[in-house]
Amino acid sequence: MERAGRPGDAGPGMAPDPARDGAAAVQPPRPEPGPAGEAAAGHPGPQRHGPDPAPHTRPGWLARHPALLQLAVLAGFLAAGVAASWPRVTYLAGKLPATRDTGAYVWGFWWVPHQLAHLASPWFTRGIAAPVGAQLGLHALMPLPDALMTPVTLAFGPSASYNLLSLALPGLLGYAAYRVARLWLPSQAGALAAGAFFGLSSMLVWRSWYHLNLAAGELFIPLAAEAAVRLTRRPGWRPALVLGVILGAAVLTDQEIALLAIIVAALVVLFWLARPPYLARKLWLAGLTALTALLLASPQLVAIAQQVRAGGATLPDGSLAKSYIKYSARLPGLIAPSPQISHFGLGHFPFIYTGPTNDGIPSYGLVLTVLAVLGVLAARRRRSTWLLALLWLGCTVLALGPALRVGAHVYAPAGELLGTRHVSRVMPFTWFARLPGLSGFREPDRLMMLGVLPAALLAGATVDWLRYHAAALIAVVVAFGVLEAGWSGNPGIGTMATALPGVDRAIAADHSGSIVVDVPFGIRGGAYIFGAPFDPDAQVLATADGHPRAVGYISRVPRPTITGMEAHPFYLQLVGRQEPGRGTPVDIAAARRDARQMHIGWALLWSWPSHSPRVIRYLRAVGFRYAYQSNGVLVYRLGR
Repeated sequence: MERAGRPGDAGPGMAPDPARDGAAAVQPPRPEPGPAGEAAAGHPGPQRHGPDPAPHTRPGWLARHPALLQLAVLAGFLAAGVAASWPRVTYLAGKLPATRDTGAYVWGFWWVPHQLAHLASPWFTRGIAAPVGAQLGLHALMPLPDALMTPVTLAFGPSASYNLLSLALPGLLGYAAYRVARLWLPSQAGALAAGAFFGLSSMLVWRSWYHLNLAAGELFIPLAAEAAVRLTRRPGWRPALVLGVILGAAVLTDQEIALLAIIVAALVVLFWLARPPYLARKLWLAGLTALTALLLASPQLVAIAQQVRAGGATLPDGSLAKSYIKYSARLPGLIAPSPQISHFGLGHFPFIYTGPTNDGIPSYGLVLTVLAVLGVLAARRRRSTWLLALLWLGCTVLALGPALRVGAHVYAPAGELLGTRHVSRVMPFTWFARLPGLSGFREPDRLMMLGVLPAALLAGATVDWLRYHAAALIAVVVAFGVLEAGWSGNPGIGTMATALPGVDRAIAADHSGSIVVDVPFGIRGGAYIFGAPFDPDAQVLATADGHPRAVGYISRVPRPTITGMEAHPFYLQLVGRQEPGRGTPVDIAAARRDARQMHIGWALLWSWPSHSPRVIRYLRAVGFRYAYQSNGVLVYRLGR
């Protein structure tokens, strides 16, 4: 498959250099057949007779304008992303997925610009879990995207920023993967296919719907891969700075996925360093990259260090082992057809992925898996192919977690106890999680978010081979690929409005800065919890009225936050009245005094058990008085 490449086809300054194939894990593209390829290789091609056509009508004029070509490809991927995530685009009209994750993202889009405008740190807040507050160093805050979307937030509100970024990410992911593929695959067709298999996969489109921080962080994996390859091909301080900026920006977006971006960049750079010639300049450039990344990421790293020092990074006993197994991929699900095919009336298809879809879709899909395996065979003569296959296999094996899950069964050969769970000493993740700093990687299946990139590149190699040997079959690949592409939303997740002015108008008009208590009340997140699951609208409304919220959804709830909330008699007794069997002795005087000292002003009683007589009697005893009702929400105000 190795042939000479077209100068400039893989990007500016990417002259062919087969000797670097192993270090970069990529190869420059070969010339396209026909006149365009001949001209690129230095041959004049067939002579034309007659007047030269106008520039805009010349064949291949778009290809001769790289910027226009890139814009056209980007626009195509963005449009494909909108189609693959349908009906997500309709949410721009004023609705959101009804999840607490969504409320936390929307709140973050408001909180970061608010803090930057006041020259204050966004990594600590008393705006949620008020008045105790929480450190946000380990929260899914996305400081960089939140800041970059500030113009949209100021013009249209934080919900618009959330919806717009969610809608754009599948296309951006596809385009970023296309750019990496263009460095390795000979044809545009193969590179476009690789980008589509990556950005439009059900795995990543689902993340764009519901886990925006992970999808945004995923963007930096192909960006880091491309930048690392360019650094190894054309070493210099500029490519080193670019790679460092990308890695630093990844940390400022999502720290868990940033680790995966760092892994892929490190593999490329370390392989380059290990190959002759052994030059001190190589080490200097690698050091410049690391220093740039550390400087840019330093605010986030300092925030994490402060949270760790304050005891805000501890986890409940046994929670790590439980998470390792709960969030590990299972066989045969990780190669099963995507559940997306059920939207085409093919839900009865055998071997379809039937695992839970409430925390992602840990499955490459059958089409991508088959094409990736065929890609290894099609490009087997290239050393870089085997490096990509090894990376894909390694990520997949690690994603299986510390025990082997086959269907509903869990096997732990050569087992040992981790907390109260049996894990296997022969599973690679058991040892991966023991590496310094990696024990907090609680969801093994998220390693597939790195594995999907080499799988997509290998699938693109299959499409590239078909282009030259069996072009008619590409239509079959496209048809099957469309069946598994994208995600149309979890049927069990409803929608919520981006604003409830009838509920929030009076609160927004109150400029006292008093705390709003949403009932059901609770602090939720991926570690410690306190109270009950609260309504997802709560943090969205906080961006409109500007009042601090007693509730809070935090990715890694700091233990000091829970301890501080439990120390308030008002909250402790409210929790006791929400959950039968957990009530505390009535001490209304202490609760009333505590509520006033905390400067609580309002209580919103959302639908369900919050309307129970037990809770309402408690609020009235503390001093709350009914104010009004709107959209099924009862609004109470604390009397003074």
